[in-house]
Amino acid sequence: MAEIDPTRRRLLGAAVATAAIGIAPRVAAAVPAIPSLKSVRTDLLDIAYAEYGPASGPAAILLHGWPYDIHSFEDVAPRLAAQGYRVIVPYLRGFGPTRFLSAETRRNGEPAALAVDTIAMMDALGIRQAILAGFDWGARNADIIAALWPDRVKGLVSVSGYLIGSQAAGHNPLPPAAELQWWYQFYFATDRGRDGYAKYTNDFARLIWKLASPKWDFDDATFARSAAAFANPDHVAITVHNYRWRLGLAEGEARYQPIEQKLAAGPVITVPTITMEGDANGAPHPEPAAYRVRFSGRYAHRTITGGIGHNLPQEAPQAFAQAVIDVMKI
Repeated sequence: MAEIDPTRRRLLGAAVATAAIGIAPRVAAAVPAIPSLKSVRTDLLDIAYAEYGPASGPAAILLHGWPYDIHSFEDVAPRLAAQGYRVIVPYLRGFGPTRFLSAETRRNGEPAALAVDTIAMMDALGIRQAILAGFDWGARNADIIAALWPDRVKGLVSVSGYLIGSQAAGHNPLPPAAELQWWYQFYFATDRGRDGYAKYTNDFARLIWKLASPKWDFDDATFARSAAAFANPDHVAITVHNYRWRLGLAEGEARYQPIEQKLAAGPVITVPTITMEGDANGAPHPEPAAYRVRFSGRYAHRTITGGIGHNLPQEAPQAFAQAVIDVMKI
């Protein structure tokens, strides 16, 4: 592992400044400082991550979603570190300073690829087992690992529950009201959508934040901190491929096909799990009763009230951190 080199740090700083252009100034609340980023190499990636807490503590890996970044856990990670956890918060492929090692590597956003990235990161960091906790793409990532590699997962905290799917499931039409919520999937299926996201990345992300968390009054500085992560040169490609793959409009890679076949069967998750949901989540999500049968181990569900939306760790950090602490006690 290594500290992020100065050049990449300057680029990230420039991205923050760029993200803030055109945003009216507003007084921001105090934000806990994210530690200096580290990086670790896997077979495909140089993964940037923040690390908190003692190196000897039990590992907790916090996984962000789209279009968010590691700042979703800026108030969660210090709480866990204070309880003695070694907390790892990585940037997913296509986000922040995380980079592919080769220009020849396919910019693949399929769910299995992201899960394998996390396993490879754990191997590179010498982490045999960890509590995995995430939301959106991060929850799906954690769910996949818990289902297929349960020996690597001590406990699971998953916002919106069981998010494992398949291309076959993606072919099934939904009622019109549900389809309307997935408007951006259909947008990304077109060249116009790809080009539009590339041109208006930050405007698009900000709209998703508002729709997904309609009662979250985030300020401009909060958005700008995360928007810097979208300046990654592979961000658009990874995002568009992820959603096109789900609809069966883009192929995956042969190396991940055996994993996707197992996931298509809807494997049951056996590790201790707490699922969570905000009472004001505006993003498409299943009802807890619909996925309860997918968890056969120790299990609890928590609905967090108070106008909490899709980005639950950032909107309700105390509740999310407590779930990570409690998951081994249920």
